[in-house]
Amino acid sequence: MLNALSKIFARRPQPRQPAVPAGARYYVIGDIHGRLDLYEAMIEAIERDDAASTPADTRIILLGDLVDRGPDSAGVIKRTRKWQKKRNVRVLAGNHEEMFLQSFEKEDILRHFLKHGGRETILSYGLSKKQFNAMTLDELFKLLPKLIPQKDRDYVASFEELIVAGDYLFVHAGIDPSLPIADQKRSDMLWIRDRFLNHQGPLEKVVVHGHTIFDKVMDCGNRIGIDTGAFRSGVLTALVLEGEEKRVIQTGDVDGSITVSHEDHEGTLDRV
Repeated sequence: MLNALSKIFARRPQPRQPAVPAGARYYVIGDIHGRLDLYEAMIEAIERDDAASTPADTRIILLGDLVDRGPDSAGVIKRTRKWQKKRNVRVLAGNHEEMFLQSFEKEDILRHFLKHGGRETILSYGLSKKQFNAMTLDELFKLLPKLIPQKDRDYVASFEELIVAGDYLFVHAGIDPSLPIADQKRSDMLWIRDRFLNHQGPLEKVVVHGHTIFDKVMDCGNRIGIDTGAFRSGVLTALVLEGEEKRVIQTGDVDGSITVSHEDHEGTLDRV
């Protein structure tokens, strides 16, 4: 009788948690948006964290939207290229990178780009506010290829669309829940919002994404959003994945002073 009851009430084994490949450590950084100060602090924090941890195959992923809105997009691009010489750093394309590149092709797209943070990107390449304000859209369109080096444009054009690691998929905005990963469209991966965010069922992989701003890292089980609005909130977030473990590193701007915080999964991630 007791044996039968013990079998009935025995704890069921917990389902396996999503994991990255064994031996790997991933640092996944959300939307930087020209905040070079927060990005520099994040790089230093990641380097310290990695040095203090057990040896691993360390990989860094930037989830896109390196440019626009913040004051130093040019500096963020330059710093990323420098970091890639030392580390395995892969960069995903965001919708702001797409607008940035397309603004060289059509004046109408340039006008749209300027309204959504492109002005700050252009100023970061050395154009003064006085010069910018004195120019017509046509004049700016003609100046743009001379102002922003071709090497930077080619570099941004080389950004990836998605990365898969173990049970995780890394992408800028999200995916179309109705399609397998192999059939995803670039437009959705860079721009999707409601159809992805409102989906509550399981996905082929746990999707780690930016693009949509949350006050805290948002872990919904099927997806994890890590854009904490660096350009607006002054908080840049990195999700650290190792085996089944999840941690968070954040750099913040508090009255002009840059701070660094480390939290475990339970301390920072909002579960919904």
